[in-house]
Amino acid sequence: MAIEFQWSGKTVRGTIESGEIVAATREEVIALLRKKNIIATVVTEKPKKKGLLGKLSFGGKVKDKDIVIFTRQFATMIDAGLPLVQALEILSSQVENKTLAKTLTQVKTDVESGATYADALKKHPRIFSELYVNMVAAGEAGGILDTILNRLATYIEKAMKLKKKVKGAMVYPAVVSTIAVLVIAIIMIFVVPTFAKMFAQLGGTLPLPTRIIITMSNFIAGIGGLMVAGGLVAAGVALVQFRRTEKGKYITDRILLKLPIFGVLLNKVAVAKFTRTLGTLVSSGVPILDGLDITAKTSGNKVIEYAIVEVRKGVVGGKTLAEPITKAKVFPPMVTHMIAVGESTGALDAMLAKIADFYDDEVDAAVSNLTAMMEPLLMVFLGGTVGFIVVAMYLPIFKLITLIK
Repeated sequence: MAIEFQWSGKTVRGTIESGEIVAATREEVIALLRKKNIIATVVTEKPKKKGLLGKLSFGGKVKDKDIVIFTRQFATMIDAGLPLVQALEILSSQVENKTLAKTLTQVKTDVESGATYADALKKHPRIFSELYVNMVAAGEAGGILDTILNRLATYIEKAMKLKKKVKGAMVYPAVVSTIAVLVIAIIMIFVVPTFAKMFAQLGGTLPLPTRIIITMSNFIAGIGGLMVAGGLVAAGVALVQFRRTEKGKYITDRILLKLPIFGVLLNKVAVAKFTRTLGTLVSSGVPILDGLDITAKTSGNKVIEYAIVEVRKGVVGGKTLAEPITKAKVFPPMVTHMIAVGESTGALDAMLAKIADFYDDEVDAAVSNLTAMMEPLLMVFLGGTVGFIVVAMYLPIFKLITLIK
């Protein structure tokens, strides 16, 4: 049975070539390429085209948790002396995530073909980040792959906890605000019109608060509601499109960092992520310039990214790490002073880890303070708004009772 294969290999001149070929087995592909004076490095079966149902993915995404479990198990196997290919074969058959299992099979094939483990991982950037690949490359070069993998797993776990804290801080106010808006919308669209019809039959002049609420209700229940909803959707789409541009993302990230409450939290998250990432890379043997480059790309905030790029330029120019960080004016003075001490004592990685631990605790405290502050504010907003609507609707009834008496 003929199978279509994808291949890449080295020519006698040392250049890399790639293409597709139809053959019965991988060995036949290698033999055919050898006749053309090409040494095959990677030969994989070409994925078959899927139909519409095949393109739909249900639960195929590889989560950080899956990567952590795989990395821990892989480190244990390498430490126990198992060959790289055998460890990959075992894990590819036992991981629960199908996408990760398929990826590990491809990685194993590439390693068997002569590629390094880091180079094999590099072909799957959606699953293995640039930070992951560079740390693995440093581990392979230094002969400490198991140690590096354990550090990677620890780093990903702490990054997951940090992300969870930030999401927790954002989810609570978002949920309460959504419920508040829905409750008010239901009252304005369904409850207020009933009272308005009753008041219209009674005649007379309604109190000012009642007239305001009825006018707003008519606006929301009519075309005004659709206009508001359409405007919000359009604004959301415009914001998403704006953030897709380099300048748009930079402007919005800068605004977010300057917000009174959330800005402080996001700044602390950025410091924790920067120091944790750079510290992990430096301690794993990745050169400082490569470390700064990777840290900038994985920062998640354009303002921080640009600042780290400028820091890298300063280091290239012969400056210490602390000098350009101070000039960037993005990180707190304490961070720059501690980095300067770490550089002077030759313990930069340890100092960066201490800063990251400190700011992890700071993020914890900021999230707790934010939740404690947002809860009463949201309750006051919801209670005050609903209370005003109720009072406005009952004022004409109180006035009618007085007239009857």
